[in-house]
Formats: sequence, structure tokens, C-alpha cells
Amino acid sequence: MTSQIPSFDIRRFTHPASPGDRQAFVDELGAAYREWGFAGIRNHGIPQAQIDEAYATFKAFFALPEEVKKRYHVAGGGGARGYTPFGVETAKGSKHFDLKEFWHIGREIARDSKYAADMAENQWPAEIPEFKRVGYGLYQSLDALGSQVLSALALHIGLAENYFADKTDSGNSILRPIHYPPITTDDIPNVRAGAHEDINLITLLVGASAEGLEVLSRKGEWVPFTADADTIVVNIGDMLQRLTNHVYPSTTHRVVNPPGEKARQPRYSTPFFLHPNPDFLIDVLPSCITPDNPSRYPEAITAEGYLQERLREIKLK
Repeated sequence: MTSQIPSFDIRRFTHPASPGDRQAFVDELGAAYREWGFAGIRNHGIPQAQIDEAYATFKAFFALPEEVKKRYHVAGGGGARGYTPFGVETAKGSKHFDLKEFWHIGREIARDSKYAADMAENQWPAEIPEFKRVGYGLYQSLDALGSQVLSALALHIGLAENYFADKTDSGNSILRPIHYPPITTDDIPNVRAGAHEDINLITLLVGASAEGLEVLSRKGEWVPFTADADTIVVNIGDMLQRLTNHVYPSTTHRVVNPPGEKARQPRYSTPFFLHPNPDFLIDVLPSCITPDNPSRYPEAITAEGYLQERLREIKLK
């Protein structure tokens, strides 16, 4: 692999020029994830106008007065839905909280669903009438794209292409619009988002508005990854790392404060955290156990159990 995180045209998978090209895409994508745990996805089919409208809508919410935003903070909800104010979430093992505020949009499910106890109702800010249409529209688009990426990764490790379909169709996935406010002093010890790994199966990051994302390479070097405007960054989370026995690594990453005047600019970011269904059992796949890579996790755990364990570690619970 090169020292640069690669990007791929997903049309080679969804609309391949030849059967051989589809297989080549699976091979190349899988190799990139084994090396980096990160890749860029181009030609994903989500219109730029949809992304732009979503960012404009999220910025309008974050520009509301603090007392208005805090009406949508769900006390005791662990940040699962609605608004989480500045200075709460802390990267695992970090002394300092992250420099960000954010909102969580979850899956819309019937309230008599068997998952209703694990998946709270969404909050929708009355002050921004288009928020639900725009926010949930982007949620659905990224959910569908994530399913395509998982299909390719399933093939790469010897599973059926549709292996993940019925395991994520009611997933407790989250769309998280984030606002990193401008940094106005030079003595803040925090970074915008401390070094961490994601909890879920995969994360899709659309339209990061500024540089700052860095990925820790296998050599121990921080590699900047500012994707092109038409590229969605997709990375492996801890649940998929555990399921695949570290065949796909959940790579440490962070959002650093840019130098000089760029730090005086706000940063907006919208990751989509794709989760399995709450009762999915994360148990190491037999195809990912070899003499050279024996099972690292003899005990299985449900997706919901794992999520709650991790939320406590990052101070959201």
C-alpha cells in the first residue's frame, strides 16, 4: 500500500464495466481496509445539492441561542437523540473533553417495535422546520451507501454479499451533525476531537468543511486525510474489528486544531455511524479465524451491550 489513504469509485461495484472489475474493486477495497481501516468512496450517488442543504440546515440550528438548543438536550439519554452541548464527550482515556457540540438523529421506527426500548424517539427542532426532512433524508442516503460498502467487505472475507442486510436493517445507526466552534485562545489543551476509534460497524463522513482529520498509520505516523469534495470518507469501527477478529482494523483517528487563522474558523462535520440491530450478536466470524490469527474474543456480546459499555467510557453515560 502507498503512504496515502486511497479512494475508490463505488460504481465499479454497483455498475461494473465487467464482472472482473467488480471483483477487482472488492479485492482493492478490502486490501485498503486491512491496511488503513479507512478509504474514500467516490461517485456515491448522493447529490451535492442534498449535502449542501443538509450543512446549511445544521449550521442554522447550531447558530440558535444556547438556551434554545439546550431545550433539545435529553437528560439521562446519554446523548442518544437530540442535542449534546459543548464540553461533554471525552475521548476514551483523554483528560480533556472534545471541543464540539452535536446533534443525534436516529432511525425512525414504530414505537411498538421490539427495539423501541433501545432506540429512543427522535427530537426535531421546531425552530428549523426543514430539519427533519433534510436530516432524515441524508440519514437514509448514507444508510443505503453504507450497506453497499458492507456488501463489498462481506465478499472480501468470504461471506455472502447480503450477509449484513438483515443484521443492519433495524440498526441503531446515528447521523451526527457536529459544530466545532472557532478556537479563540492559544492555551486550550484540548483538540477538537481527541484520538479515538469509533464504536460501530462503519462510519461514513460526508462533506467535512475543513482540514483537521488525521489517521494513525501502522507505522505510528499521523496521516492527514482531507478528502475531495465529491468523496465520502468511510472507516471501520470497533464492532466490525471485533466481528472480523481484527482483519479489518478500527484505526485511531483525531480532529486536530488547524494552525494559525484557520483555527479561528468554525468546523462542521457530519458522520454517519452505521450500527447493527441492537440484538445482533457480535461473535468472531469463523472465516476470520486462522492459525496465525486465533480468536481474540472467546465471548460474544450483543451490539446493544457493547454500545452501552462504550458510551460509559466516553462519558456520554
